[in-house]
Amino acid sequence: MLRILLLEDSTIDAELIEAQLENLQETFEVNRVATRAAYQAALAQHTFEIILSDFSLPDFDGMAALDLAVASAPDAPFIFVSGVLGEDAAIEAFRKGATDYVLKQRLARLPAAVTRAVNEARERAERRRIEQQKDLLVRELSHRVKNNLAVVLSLIRRTGRGCRSVAEFEEKLIARVSALADAHELLFEGNWDETELLSVFQRAVRPHNKDLSRFDIGRHDLVRLDPRTALSIGMVFNELVTNASKYGALANEQGRVSIAWVVNKTGPGRSVRINWTERGGPVVKAPDDEGFGTRLIKANIEYELGGQASLHYLPDGFRAEIDLPIAESEALRAVSA
Repeated sequence: MLRILLLEDSTIDAELIEAQLENLQETFEVNRVATRAAYQAALAQHTFEIILSDFSLPDFDGMAALDLAVASAPDAPFIFVSGVLGEDAAIEAFRKGATDYVLKQRLARLPAAVTRAVNEARERAERRRIEQQKDLLVRELSHRVKNNLAVVLSLIRRTGRGCRSVAEFEEKLIARVSALADAHELLFEGNWDETELLSVFQRAVRPHNKDLSRFDIGRHDLVRLDPRTALSIGMVFNELVTNASKYGALANEQGRVSIAWVVNKTGPGRSVRINWTERGGPVVKAPDDEGFGTRLIKANIEYELGGQASLHYLPDGFRAEIDLPIAESEALRAVSA
């Protein structure tokens, strides 16, 4: 609906103007006012796509109406519809911001003038929207790049502390940076929108076990994660798989890993419980010191995402229980494997 504000004190002229507007190619609605007070009230209370105004009015003139429009509705085209508009007045009107003028003796050109003015205004608005979107994307990209560089620098510093050789440092650092890159790749493929938890898990496991043959995937409710959560969970899965490959169930040919996650729909907020269970691997012993991998898991879950991570080094296999708060829209439906 094209909303038109018509400032016209003559009822007959207003009817003639509206009759010509019937030739527009889109539906429209005319809000007619005849006084300064009504005009100001309409500008304050409503949004109009175009303003049509007489030049001579009883209690104020068209130039004053134009000034009010420029101040209150700068994006709305302003067209004078007047019986007499001298050349000097027309030049002054354009200088102040008027879009066009139509003589009442030639109202037949009004629909074309309105259509052109509205289309040009819409094009300007679309260009502004695109520019604003571009600026937003640039700022968001800059923010994400800075955050990612901070994460990488942290990985470099902390990975180096627990390594006994350059080769070990290189191996661990490449694995962790690759996990971060894989999570970014997954988000990029989804246009940086919400991503399924299952997809995050599969992408994190892929470098270690491409066909998932060593994993038993149990119940996995459909959970969609925002980009920040997906990146953190991707890093967590990478640490779990890396640990299982070196010391746990994936360190021999017989071990297996079971993973499942269930949405908890009770209580004041929703959460998802992720269970990671290893069996059939070497005998597990709790480490003497908490390594960076363990700290990374807890930092991502507890500090980044506000969840809880419980790690259990049991003789028959390592287990991890992760409770993660999720937004209402992220828990869509339950899917049993």
